Amino acid sequence: MIARIEELDWQPTRMGDLTLRRRTDPATGELIYEVKLGEEFLMSSLFTVAEEELSTLGLAAASGDRLDVLVGGLGLGYTAVTALADARVQRVDVIDALPAVIDWHQRELLPVSATLVRDERTTLIHDDFFAVARREPGADDRVYDVILLDVDHSPRHTLDPSHADLYTVAGLTALRGHLRPGGVFALWSDDPTDEPFLRDLETVFGTAAAHEVRFANRLTGGTSANTVYVATTSEA
Repeated sequence: MIARIEELDWQPTRMGDLTLRRRTDPATGELIYEVKLGEEFLMSSLFTVAEEELSTLGLAAASGDRLDVLVGGLGLGYTAVTALADARVQRVDVIDALPAVIDWHQRELLPVSATLVRDERTTLIHDDFFAVARREPGADDRVYDVILLDVDHSPRHTLDPSHADLYTVAGLTALRGHLRPGGVFALWSDDPTDEPFLRDLETVFGTAAAHEVRFANRLTGGTSANTVYVATTSEA
């Protein structure tokens, strides 16, 4: 019998204590997986619609039938697994700065871990996505058709101050260098549409849109909403 709340892992990080826990919904008996960083809830398996829509919307904007995808932020794995469900995707590289999160999936602790790690197209990479985005790709570095990012709460509410420069014109321009012509950058945000940020996306990529993703919130009994930004470079 699983205790109502069970701590599956705890790791100290430079951003705070990282905790993976599992609890049983007393009403349904469903197992719910939650991740906390310090006292902040980062994610829950109760709410995966927006993470899945990040992949769905990002890939919908991509052209071609052999797509290489980079995911920034592994989390519970739903963004990456949704990308793998697209038959056009030939590779999914997932970067996460926290080795504990990669370990959770390698140990298949989470609901979609087995689907993710047993797929030969998946590569899990321990690195700092933001540092990678700042670097100009070398001759031997991979560039991508689609980059999906789900790390910070929003462009204005980052988990770490070092992330903030990505959400500037200079930072987005550096990130664009990791995309092939016609490539797509998609970003999850917990906040409503940020119009100045959307204009910066349009300036850097050429085309950008903000999509509201609404979903039922079982905790409040109402409806919640996130934003998914999708920006596309020109083919030339």
